[in-house]
This record gives sequence, structure tokens and C-alpha cells, in this order.
Amino acid sequence: MTHELWYTHPADTDWTRALPLGCGRLGAMLFGNVAEERLALNEDSLWCGGPRDRVNPDALAALPEIRRLLFAGRLADAHALTVDAISGIPDSQRHYEPLGDLLVTFPAGELEEYRRSLDLDDAIAHIAYTQGGVHYTREVLASEPDQAIAMRLTADQAGSIAFRVRLQRGPLDSYSSRYADTVRPEDGCGLVMTGAAGGEHGVRFAACLRVTVDGGTVRTLGDTVIVEGADDATLLLTAATSYRESDPAGYARSRAIQAAERGWEAIRADHLREYRAYFDRVSLTLGGDPALDALPTDARLACVQAGAADPGLDALYFHYGRYLLIASSRPGSLPANLQGVWNDSFTPSWGSKYTVNINTEMNYWPAEVCNLPELTGPLFALLDGLRVTGRLVAREMYGCRGFVCHHNTDIWHDCCPTDRNLSASFWPMGAAWLSLHLWEHFAYTGDRDFLAQAYPTLREAALFFLDFLTPDPRGRLVTAPTCSPENVYVLPNGEQGTLCAGASMDNQLLDMLFRACRDAATVLGIDDPDGAAFEAARCRLPQPGIGKAGQLMEWPDDFDEVEPGHRHVSHLFGLYPGDLIAPDTTPELAQAARVTLERRLAHGGGHTGWSRAWIINFWARLRDAGQAYAHLQALLAKSTLPNLFDDHPPFQIDGNFGGTAGIAEMLLQSRPGEVRLLPTLPAAWPTGSVRSLCARGGFTLDFAWANSTLTTVTVTSRLGTPCILRHADREVALTLAPGASITLDGTLT
Repeated sequence: MTHELWYTHPADTDWTRALPLGCGRLGAMLFGNVAEERLALNEDSLWCGGPRDRVNPDALAALPEIRRLLFAGRLADAHALTVDAISGIPDSQRHYEPLGDLLVTFPAGELEEYRRSLDLDDAIAHIAYTQGGVHYTREVLASEPDQAIAMRLTADQAGSIAFRVRLQRGPLDSYSSRYADTVRPEDGCGLVMTGAAGGEHGVRFAACLRVTVDGGTVRTLGDTVIVEGADDATLLLTAATSYRESDPAGYARSRAIQAAERGWEAIRADHLREYRAYFDRVSLTLGGDPALDALPTDARLACVQAGAADPGLDALYFHYGRYLLIASSRPGSLPANLQGVWNDSFTPSWGSKYTVNINTEMNYWPAEVCNLPELTGPLFALLDGLRVTGRLVAREMYGCRGFVCHHNTDIWHDCCPTDRNLSASFWPMGAAWLSLHLWEHFAYTGDRDFLAQAYPTLREAALFFLDFLTPDPRGRLVTAPTCSPENVYVLPNGEQGTLCAGASMDNQLLDMLFRACRDAATVLGIDDPDGAAFEAARCRLPQPGIGKAGQLMEWPDDFDEVEPGHRHVSHLFGLYPGDLIAPDTTPELAQAARVTLERRLAHGGGHTGWSRAWIINFWARLRDAGQAYAHLQALLAKSTLPNLFDDHPPFQIDGNFGGTAGIAEMLLQSRPGEVRLLPTLPAAWPTGSVRSLCARGGFTLDFAWANSTLTTVTVTSRLGTPCILRHADREVALTLAPGASITLDGTLT
């Protein structure tokens, strides 16, 4: 079955209709225009400005007073002192910038039979149309082996290819004209664009274009490459920055020359081989309506917006999320940022940074379950960098060992509070949450060598909190100052607050972090000198509380919230992605989580794309198929753009990844020693099949169902660990040899 986004018209100037291509380091948005094609280009390390030490020198001295004010209920005074003494100096981090545009102008003519598509199976975009009796095609791909964006132009009549191509970066940034780009001809068949990003010490960049043709002529005139009378043509775009390369222009030129010498067929073949090694691992079919399957993607989306169920589009959305992760996070690239790798603004929303109080973590939720564990490598490399800078911040701001990161970071691993936002900035849990992805990777892969390398990071993240935690008036150990991202509470006297001591999310994160350190040390046979202290601190954390409305409490006291429909539901971390709350092990807390969701939604919650995606996963863990599917439909109907990008608004990619993870969670759930099949199967998917989803404990599973009942399952164990396989009210205990498989029928026999 082909997995394809397709349309009957160009994107024109609408970036949210363009099609994304990427190979981790390079990204492009293809508009598919006929008269002037545009590829909006990105390079993942092109960021405004360089590294800075932003530690506020007054933070450490002010910390005891901030805590005293919080425990005394003097919120306004605590807020004022925190903003002045804890905020980074200056108060903002660096942000992501676009590389520029590749613009291809074609002769005018009357357009017929237009089709634009993105084939997810091949990661190749196609443009096809007839003009003046000639049928033209374009194929565009982003090649990881060649580190190039490649476009192939062909026609069904010889000598019909003619165009003019330019590179430009767009408007100058606001800092100085010295950061402007320069475009120069290159060897008579190409262009080189060089310049620097904005801000002090902004990275230098270079983009190189080479054009090759069969038949006809190619020449440069000023900053334009002109092709006339060709049978076919290939455009190759390479790029680099000083973040990785001392000579970006030299690197980009050499890559472009090598790619041109290899030629289109070799580039395409190696691209397919490399990409398919990731994408082909998993398959999913959910049935569907042939009439809907035959519609263009934007028309299918419109049908869902009108209330139709479209299982085929649900499956396409799942595969699109896998595609986007492969396209924006590869070994050696930077991790997927707030927009993956795709950004067309010099001042993007939220800086298109790494927001680590949910968004960056959500980007990687599909990686392990969807059999893409290598793609977490860039996230772990980011964590390695945070560990270095975060030690300095921990020591100088808080007088603590270990390392800390607040709610945002950038390409330079900035760990200081940013943006002076009381409801978000002064949250010290970013490194803790990111570090748990290390344990999650081990839980799925069982890779002891990886765990041995990861353990020092887990340990340092926990060590910070061993020093940072402070006793509250009831003797519990709490984080202070902190917040519950990004919510506001109301005291009984009517005063509103953001900063607090011991937000529920923090306690849940630390429970899991301390346990991960304990369990990792056990696996590795390490007698950690701080192990007993970690466990003692864990036992003194506040436990999840149930409030007066039956909801899970978000703060250490049962406060009301200013915005009952707030987009963050951080205090349900223990339900998902955490493992502290589940219907069968903690039924009272699971019921409180349900009440929390119902109250949030009754007041308009889930109104941003990523929030809706998180809600899908919550309902999946509560095994409420109707609610989980309703919110998947809402994600598509209310928070999905024409090119299926997630809409916050504006575009954020985390909702795509969270939605993909939510679909997987509806079909498969696991914890060490247990795998559940079809735990949250909606009525809209009565028939379907899955191949090679992964479960904790080192299992891959292929299974199919009909009439909403499991028909067959094949379990493969990579590690030989025992597990209980469950479906509905049936279960079977399995212990397979490493590498062995077993196939069972729907009764698990």
C-alpha cells in the first residue's frame, strides 16, 4: 500500500501547504509552483548568535529568601525576587534561522493535469503537470548519504527543459547589514551563497548549488543559473555552517561536486536504501473507505473536519509522523527542534528552540515504540552538552552538584532560565525529564553498554536534586522555587501564583528519576555511594494527592486554577509518559486522572495541537477507546494544517509526534514484564494489522485483528526476557530464547 500525501494544486505562497523534505541536517519545504518553484531551505545548526554565560550572579544568595517567601505564602514578593535574582542575564536564549530559498523560474504557459505529492515510502516529492502539450515532472529528495537536496526535472519531449535558478536568503536581519548573504557564480554551472546568522558571534554559513543537464546549455549570468533546451536537469543543493565546519563554503562545494559526479540515479538509489532501512521497519493498516482513500489529502482532511471518520487518514497520519522524525533527526544531526528542521522565519515563534517542559520530549515519544531507536541519538547528544553547561548553572545558581536545565535550551546548551516568564522559566526539571529518555531507551533495547554510558548522566541529573530539594513545613522534600508548567493557581485569599514548592509533576519526575538510578545501578552491578540517599529522598517526596473535586492535585495544596481549561496537564505525567498511574495498579489515582481530564476538557482544554496529542495518550493509558479516538479526530479536525503539519497555532511539530505516539499507544502498551495488545482499540478501527511495533523488554510484535478482535500475533524476543502477553481478558506467559519468535492465534494459544 502506498503512503502518500497528494494535492491537485500548488502551494502558491502558503508555507503550510508546502511539502517537507529532510535528512536530519538539511530541510526543505517544496511548494510545487509551476511558474516559480520555491524550496524554502534549512540547515539545522544555523542559529542566531553564539554561546553565552547568562548565569545571574545574585541567584545563589537569593535562593534561601525566595524559599522562605514561598513557604510563608508571600507569593508577590517571591515572584518579584525570583524575576530579578534568578532570571538569566540577558534574559533570552538564541533562536533558529532559515538558510534561504532556492527559486526556479520557468517559462509561462497554460497549465493542465497538475499533481503534487509526497511519497512517504520513498521520501520523494513529485510534481507532474502538462503545459503547452509537454508533460513535465520534478522529483525532489533530501539525501542523507550525499547530504544534499536534489531536484530532477524531466519532460516527455526532448529539449523542453528551460529555467532560471537563484539563491536568496530573504530580508536582512535586524542586527546589521554585515550579516547579509552574498551570492556568487560557481564554475559556470552553479552558485555559492555565504553569510552569517544574526546576533553576536552568529554562525557563518554557506550553501552551494550545482546544476547538471543532459542536452541543451547551462550557464551563469550574475547570480542566476540559466538552463535552455535541456532534455533533463538535476539541481543539487548542499550547505554547511561554522558550527560543524571551519570552512563551510569549502565543505559545501566539495559535497556538491561529489554529488554531481555521482549523478541522479546513484543519489536516488542510495537515498532510497538509507531511508527505507528506517521507514520499512513498521507497517500499519487500519482499513478505511475506498471513496475517502481516493481523495486528495486536503479533501480528506476537510471530510474529517466535517465529522467523517477516515481510518485510512489515521494510518497516513501515523506514517507521516514516522516520516517527519526520520527527516528531522538522524545520527549526526541536531535533534528535532520546535519545528523539526523546517522554519521560514528569522524571528520564529518561541525561537523554534528546544522547549524541554514538554515539546522536545514529545518529539521523541514515537521513537522507541515505532522501532526507530537510533533517531534518539541527537537527543542524547544534546543531553551530553547540557550536562557540561548545566553543571556550571547548578553550581553557580544553586550551589548544587550535578547538572540542571530549565524549561528551554538552544544549540549552545544554554541551561539558564529564559524569557522572564513566571509560569515557565523558573522550572528546574528539564534535565530530569530528558534524562529519563535514557532509561526509556534501555527499557526498550536492553542495551547494557548504552546503559553503562548513560548511567553517569542519570546519576548527575539526580545528584542535583539530592542537593536542591528542601524540607517543606510538613517535612517533605520539595523542589523550590518551581512551577507547574505553565499554569497559574489561586490562593484562598484570591492571590494568584505561579511559583510554588513541590509541584506534582516535579515529584512524579523525581520518583521515576531516583528509581531509574536505583534500577540502572542494579542492572550494572554498581554500588553507588549515593544510592541510599537517592532512595531516602524518593521516599520523602510528596505523594500524588486527590483534591476536593476528585481530581489529581496539581500543586502540593488543593488550589483552584485561573484557567481550568489550561493547555498543559503536567501533573498527569505519571500517567503518560510516566509509569506511576495505571487503571490496574493504582485505580484511585487513575480515576483522579480521569476526573482531571474531564474537568480540563469541560473548560476548553486541548486547544493546542501538542496538548491534544498528549490528551490522546492519556486516554489511551486509561484504556478509554472512545475518548482516545475522539481526541485523535479533534487533533486532525482542529489542529492539523493542509500539509498535515501540527498547528499550535502556529506550526509546531510536537503534535505530529505526539499523535503518532498516541496511535501506537492505542494499539500496544508495555511495561517491564507485560505487553498488552489492542488495549484501547476504537470502534472506528474494527480491522487492521501492525508489523514490528516495539515493547519494553526487547520485544517486537506483529499482529492483526478483525471484528475488533485479535486474530493473530507474532512475538519476537531480542533479549530472552520473560513477559506476560495480554489481550482483553486473556493472557499467556512467554519466555523465548534471544532472537526467537512465536506465533499465537487470537486466543493467545
